[in-house]
Order: sequence, then C-alpha cells, then structure tokens
Amino acid sequence: MSVLIYAENAGGKFKKSTFEAVSYAKDIADQNNTSLIAISIGDVAAGDLAALGQYGAEKVLNVSNAKLKDFVNQAYASVIAEAAKAQGADIVVLSNSFSGRGLAPRIAVKLQAGLADGVVELPAQDGGKFTVKKTAFSGKAFATVELSSAVKVISLTPNAYKVVPNGTDASVEDFSVENKESDFKAMIKDIVRSTDKVSLPDAEIVVSGGRGLKGPENWGMVEELAELLGAATACSKPVSDAGWRPHSEHVGQTGIAVSPNLYIAIGISGAIQHLAGVSSSKVIVVINKDAEAPFFKVADYGIVGDAFEVLPKLIAAVKEYKTTA
Repeated sequence: MSVLIYAENAGGKFKKSTFEAVSYAKDIADQNNTSLIAISIGDVAAGDLAALGQYGAEKVLNVSNAKLKDFVNQAYASVIAEAAKAQGADIVVLSNSFSGRGLAPRIAVKLQAGLADGVVELPAQDGGKFTVKKTAFSGKAFATVELSSAVKVISLTPNAYKVVPNGTDASVEDFSVENKESDFKAMIKDIVRSTDKVSLPDAEIVVSGGRGLKGPENWGMVEELAELLGAATACSKPVSDAGWRPHSEHVGQTGIAVSPNLYIAIGISGAIQHLAGVSSSKVIVVINKDAEAPFFKVADYGIVGDAFEVLPKLIAAVKEYKTTA
C-alpha cells in the first residue's frame, strides 16, 4: 500500500499547484501510515525532481523519453497507471489542472478505481469509510462523496490546499513503460503558453473586469492593479465575446474556473454563469456602481461606486502601501 502523486510540470518546471498536490498527498499518506511516491513525466532537472522530497515525497519515479517529451493524454495515463500498479499504490493524486482533468478519469478506468475530481479537503477516513469534499454543479456547490473501491483517484483543486515544506531531498529512480501505439492515436500538436503572465488557474489573486469598464481602452487600470498585486487578469463572457479581451481570460461556467485566494470583480454584475466559475474563491471583492448587482450577494467585501473613480484610488493606495511596507 502506498500513495502515488503525479507531479505535473510545465516546460520542465514544477508549478505551485504541483507542490500543493504533493503536500496534500503527503498528508493522505500520513493518515494511512504509508509512503508517498511521486512520478514525473518529461524532461525535469534532477535537482528539481529530488526537491519534491521537500514537500513529502520519499521517492520520485522519473519517466523521460522522446515520445513522452510533450503531453499526450492517453500515453501519460497509461504510464501513471502502470506506475501505480508497480508501486502497489491504492491512492493516486493529481492536480485538477487542465491536464489533470483529462488524466484522472483515464487513470481511474485503467485501475478500476473510484474517482473524485475537484477535491478541496483531506479525505475523512472513519469506520472504514473514505469520503472527500469536492466541488459540484460547476463550482456552485460542494458534494461529499464516498469512494468504496479498492483503488482511489483524487484530483485536487488548485489553491485549495497549503504548500507544506517538511522533508529532505527524495531519491530519484528512472522508470519506463512500454506504451502501446494506440496511446498515441490522439496527439496534441502544439501547446501555446503565456510566459509573461500569471496563469489564471494557478493565480492566487485575480483581477477581473466586465462591461462596466465600457471598452477595451479602459483596461489599463485593470492591468496596472494586477501588476501591482502580482495577479492574473480575467474578464466576464460578454467582454470576451465583444473582443475586448482574449477568450483565454474568460472566467465562468463556459470559460475557466478559478479558485484564487482573492478575486476582485470590477464592473461585473454577477450572472449565475460567471459565479459558477469563481465561487471557489476564498475572498471575493466586488466593485460596482449598481448596489443591486447580484455579485454583492456572494461578495465578502463590496464597494458601491464608479470603477473610474474607485480604481485610481485603489491603485494609488496599493502603490503607497508598497513604498512604505
């Protein structure tokens, strides 16, 4: 019995969400008095692999070959499933990232395992029952799910768990699996990543704008505030549909679901479709001149005022704080 964590990398580097997932998997391993083994696929420096031990991994399986250099959903799922079998893992943990959402169900099928995706808390293991709390209905609610299968697959919502450095460097071993040709029938031809911006799914702070900003020419305020806060920028669906901002910034039920520590909504009314994608945020701040805007009903803090008056003052206050802090 052991716990296996898939340590996802982007361009050969681990992201914060990976360290969250490793920390989470370590606490599950401690619950069950067992070991935590990590698996990494792709070209990652040996030092970075060993450093996963700082977050609780005792051993890291390194899978590196030319065919698996770039992400291939079915092939990666086969490798992770085979690693789980080889290590006797009965719990497999992934980050509920874009890649993780594709991998988790495939791994579950290969291992005949129960699956809980979008998990936000450690499992409760009482009286032989294994239950987890997860997001449901596009993030509008939470569900408590019992996994009764012998093997369990769990994907953790980014920003839902703390990063806990608590160990020493892990040992690193090469691991290889002979993939079937059928694993490579569907291939991703190209992945374009924004290298100069904070990734929306991983962002701890998100500054988002809506139609209340009146046009793309006014987005400089949003971008300036985001830069000061080290935040990602986002927008509502009508804004991306109008071409004011790229669709990659659209958050909501039909866009990207985010779960930052702080979500600042500027000039967004708060339609249910938008709320579905941001309701997992730990703190929501709403700026809107309409006191009856639905967003205020779910906000932790609200400012009733014109964004063109409030934002410059907020930016000035943040600048002043940063110069005196």
